[in-house]
Amino acid sequence: MSKLTHLDDKGEARMVDVTEKAVTEREARAEATIHMAEATLRMIIEGEHPKGDVLAVARIAGIMAAKRTHDLIPLCHALNLTSVKVELTAGADGASVHILTRCKLAGQTGVEMEALTAASIAALTLYDMCKAVDKGMEIGNVRLLEKKGGRSGHWVTGNR
Repeated sequence: MSKLTHLDDKGEARMVDVTEKAVTEREARAEATIHMAEATLRMIIEGEHPKGDVLAVARIAGIMAAKRTHDLIPLCHALNLTSVKVELTAGADGASVHILTRCKLAGQTGVEMEALTAASIAALTLYDMCKAVDKGMEIGNVRLLEKKGGRSGHWVTGNR
């Protein structure tokens, strides 16, 4: 395993200096799933939720979260994202929503944390908007699916 870059020679946390790194195209995809009662998903899909279009709100929340990741996670760089996509799809089980995110930029550091933050916040927003009708929802399977660009190149989940 390689040396942790967020620690200096004394073992103290630091923000990584990316000044000398080349600007390259970078992309990351992440996912999350929120499980809920079938009636809750049906209410969302049929547009009958009392709070309105919860999928649209969760999508916007995910996009906003990706743009603000540096405010949420210590030591993350503020990035000039060129694309953030958040897709929310009803699960085939009739009781879940699958969230897929993709973040892109041309820059000196990766966008994995932005993609993961977007997926997490979209799921949390769904929970927040639906908790009045379903307190038993569960958020899970938050993970990086793929990253492209930078020194470490292309990585896809399952490649350990």
